[in-house]
Amino acid sequence: MNNATIFNQRPETDLRTSDFDYELPEELIAQTPIEHRDASRLLMLDKVTGKVHHGTFRDILTRLHPEDILVVNASRVIPARLLGQSDRTGAPMELLLLRMQQDGRWETLVRPGKRARVGAAFSFGGGTLHAVVEEVLESGNRIVRFSYPPDYKNIYEVLHRVGTMPLPPYIKQRLEDGERYQTVYAKTEGSAAAPTAGLHFTPELLDEIRTMGVGYAELLLHVGLGTFRPVKCDRIADHVMHTEAFSITDQVAQQINERRWAGGRIVCVGTTTARVLESVTDEAGQVHAGSGETGIFIYPGYRFRAVDALVTNFHLPQSTLLMLVSALAGRDHVLAAYREAVERRYRFFSFGDAMLIE
Repeated sequence: MNNATIFNQRPETDLRTSDFDYELPEELIAQTPIEHRDASRLLMLDKVTGKVHHGTFRDILTRLHPEDILVVNASRVIPARLLGQSDRTGAPMELLLLRMQQDGRWETLVRPGKRARVGAAFSFGGGTLHAVVEEVLESGNRIVRFSYPPDYKNIYEVLHRVGTMPLPPYIKQRLEDGERYQTVYAKTEGSAAAPTAGLHFTPELLDEIRTMGVGYAELLLHVGLGTFRPVKCDRIADHVMHTEAFSITDQVAQQINERRWAGGRIVCVGTTTARVLESVTDEAGQVHAGSGETGIFIYPGYRFRAVDALVTNFHLPQSTLLMLVSALAGRDHVLAAYREAVERRYRFFSFGDAMLIE
């Protein structure tokens, strides 16, 4: 596939980062996944009227129409957190792998950074994996080249031996089962964080959705630093998104276009899926296949070209993800829905409850 064209540009606006703040009691930040994925709660928000309904995630079956298509991000989280030591001093080092470069090197977040100058070397897993810093980026991230024994087929096989799951910093409890931080349809490894809106689906629920006649399509966006990076600018228009690698096939693009032309809705599962489709959809609403990098930043004032409805989780205050959902449903509607979710003791963030905006 050729590199996909990014059709949409960010709108000009004077909105401030502080306009996307809300009060969240710390005890509402979900620390562990619930026992059954599809038993989470679901807040259903009408993006036009702001009206809210409450239910469980399985109620999504009553909101989907046979002519719709459900589009998901099939990226799989890798064991991207590496704990090791400096080859020179033996001092402890931590690397978080963000994304692989085309030349096989990796962009990483290194702690402590003062020990990670160009030429610094580290070891992980008792020497199974070696890393050398080859470049320091303006952002402070390091470009690292890894080496490992030839009996490993690829870097991912090594990571599964020496790495750990990179849970977000607001999750303090240990995750007993790493698969609970993967969607049930995750296939292609490459993400540093899960596309968490998809964590609510089970194979059985997806089968029921398909049985209804609803279409199903998978694309890829490997979640990287953009998920963790806070908005530090006062004016949100000054924020620059970190780019992330994506891919959408000809077959999937055609499948989505056919559903839309037949009058169906594009129902995106997660903000990552939404960002891919908004990156590859033209003014006429046609989705194009391709692969490349997207740094699209969606916030109020943006005109959506692909997304009709969105399944998403509850997002951090002042985050780019909260800005995206506010662009879809209106900032006032979204913040009012969040206040109601807090009052009703919904669970927030990665292992929390879900929203359906339609």
